[in-house]
Amino acid sequence: MTAVTVERSAAVAAPSRGPRGLLWAMLRLHRWALWFWVLLVAVGAGVLLWAYGPGADAAWAEYRAMGCDRESPNLCDYTGSLYGRYGVAVAVGSGLVNLAPLLAAAWAGASLIGRELESGTAALAWTQSVSPARWLAAKLAVPAALLGCGVALLTLLHRLTWTANRDLWRAMGTWEWHESNIYVANGTLATAYALLGLAVGVLAGLLQRRALPALGTAVVGLLALMYGLAAWRPYLWPVETLTDKDVYPPYIGMVVGEGALTSTGARVADPICVDDTKCLAEHDIVGFYRDYHPSSHFWPLQLVESGIVLAVAALAVLIAFRLLSRRTGAAV
Repeated sequence: MTAVTVERSAAVAAPSRGPRGLLWAMLRLHRWALWFWVLLVAVGAGVLLWAYGPGADAAWAEYRAMGCDRESPNLCDYTGSLYGRYGVAVAVGSGLVNLAPLLAAAWAGASLIGRELESGTAALAWTQSVSPARWLAAKLAVPAALLGCGVALLTLLHRLTWTANRDLWRAMGTWEWHESNIYVANGTLATAYALLGLAVGVLAGLLQRRALPALGTAVVGLLALMYGLAAWRPYLWPVETLTDKDVYPPYIGMVVGEGALTSTGARVADPICVDDTKCLAEHDIVGFYRDYHPSSHFWPLQLVESGIVLAVAALAVLIAFRLLSRRTGAAV
């Protein structure tokens, strides 16, 4: 009997196999979300790599075969199927990058935080030598690392595709650098918004403490922030101005404002006189202006907006920790 008792004690004392700890427990709990994210990044990377190489080559060949390289692009009726596939691939790649923040917010609010608070899993974890602050830090740090790496990879591939095939896009008259999906997917803003989505989702989960309400709050809150920041985007950096005496200057970038100029240099609304000289004289119109951002403003605009987005995300994280501290008291 003594030998049996010793053997059982040794078996109990033996450490369990496999990784343990808060990190691994969280990865196991959310393994399906992890696999979904890995698959999403793989699909986006594959689509963008195809667009960068074979897709762009096929579209160029079709463009030349139709003779569009020998005449004005505005006069060439180019509606080739190969370019259509290339366009779909680019749209899918940029769409996935822009969709990542909303997916992060919905998942963080509903599954990462809301469901665990609703089911009592979080309270159980806090009784297993895991403080609420450490629990929340892990809930933020691990997804942030995975989101950041995935979105950064897709951003690099999207920018590679854009840079390599810029002439193709310009020749076919599609996609300008300042269009929202292209603009976000081409720089640091994509990663910043993904982290903001995670932070907003976590805060929504702590506020609602139920999965479905947290999901809705997170998505609506993130959309409001994204639309609000996008509306302010043109005003985050000083604009440049073009003027012309007879007509509006050409569109050569992100247009911020336009109108007519009087003889005193004042800016007024365009009276829509067109070529009516009498009408122009009555309104004292001597020229036209257009405020815009050239392509050289891409990185200043990107970095300023990214800084604002990250600051908002940091504020959401701070509020989340304060809220958790207030609800759990000295346990944090």
